[in-house]
Amino acid sequence: MTPTDHRFLRALRRESVDATPIWIMRQAGRYLPEYRATRARAGSFLALAQTPELACEVTLQPLRRFALDAAILFSDILTVPDAMGLGLQFVEGEGPKFARPLRDAAAIRALGVPDPETSLRYVMDAVRLIRHELADRAPLIGFAGSPWTLACYMIEGAGSASFARAKALALQDPALMHHLLDVLARSVATYLAAQAAAGAQALMVFDTWGGLLAGAMFREFSLRWLDQIVAQLRTLAPGLPVILFAKGAHAHLEGLADSGCAALGLDWTIDIAEARARVGERVALQGNLDPAVLAASPDAIRAQARAVLDGFGPHPGHIFNLGHGITPDIDPEHVSVLVDAVHALSRRG
Repeated sequence: MTPTDHRFLRALRRESVDATPIWIMRQAGRYLPEYRATRARAGSFLALAQTPELACEVTLQPLRRFALDAAILFSDILTVPDAMGLGLQFVEGEGPKFARPLRDAAAIRALGVPDPETSLRYVMDAVRLIRHELADRAPLIGFAGSPWTLACYMIEGAGSASFARAKALALQDPALMHHLLDVLARSVATYLAAQAAAGAQALMVFDTWGGLLAGAMFREFSLRWLDQIVAQLRTLAPGLPVILFAKGAHAHLEGLADSGCAALGLDWTIDIAEARARVGERVALQGNLDPAVLAASPDAIRAQARAVLDGFGPHPGHIFNLGHGITPDIDPEHVSVLVDAVHALSRRG
C-alpha cells in the first residue's frame, strides 16, 4: 500500500474506501496496561512525552493491539506554551499547571514564536522515530492545541470549568487578547508544519474549550485564528489534510467547514446525520461515538457503532472516532469489539 492510499487518508480526501477507517482519541493512554507500565518506567507524564523513544513506544502500543487505521503522536497540547517559558507541570490528580501563568500585558507581549527544532526538538524527534517505525503500516497524525484553548490554560495557569480569566481578558482588552492569539496561531502553524516536515501525514487542531464561547466571541477569538492556521498551513505544509475539532461548537459547523480544513471532528452531542446535512460535501467528518459507550456490553457497542455509521450514511468522507478521548476505565477488549465492528459493518463489496 502506498503512503497516500491508506483508507484514513482516502477518507480525508472524501474518496471511496473499502471500509470506514477508525482511530480513537487518546488511543495511547491509561486504559492500556502496557501504557501504564511504560509511564511507570518513565517516572512522569512529562518524562514520557519528552523522551522520543518512549513517546514512540506508547504511540505504537494501540496499533499492536487493534486494527486501527491511524496513529497519533503521543504528546500534549501544552508543549507550545511550555516552550514559551511558562513552566509546564503535571500534578497527579490535578492535571496541568503552569509555574508562570500570564498575569499582565508585559508577560503577554514578551512571548515569541518557539523554534520547533530547538525548544520542541523532542517532539520532532518523536515524529521522525514513529514514522520510521510505522513505515507504511498506518498514517501518522500530528497535532496541536488551538490558540484559544492554549490561551485559556496560559492565562488561568491550570484547568478550569469556565476559564473566566481568559474570557475577562477577551472582553476587557480584546487587542491584547488578539495579540496573544496571533502569536499562538503563528506558533501552532509553525509547530504543525515542522511535524509535517518530520513525517506527520495529517494534522489535527484541538479547540477543546472553543465551546465555552458565545457565538460572536467564538467567531472572533477562536474561529478567526483557526482560519489563519489552516491558511498558513496551505503554504507551510501544502497538501497535508487538516482536521479541526472544536468541542461543543456545533453552532459553528458551517463556519468551521469554510476554513478550508479537510475534516471536522465532532463530539458526541450532535447527531452525525445533522452535521453532514449542514456541511454537505465540503469536508469529511470524524466521530462521533459517546466515549461512555465503551463501558457498555459488546452487543451495545456494536449497536451504537452501527447507529453512527447509519447516521453518516453511504457517503465518502467518514472517519470513525469517539466524540472525545477514551477514558482510563475502559476494558481494552471493548476497544477491539468497536474497531472490528466498524470495519465489519462498513465493509464495501
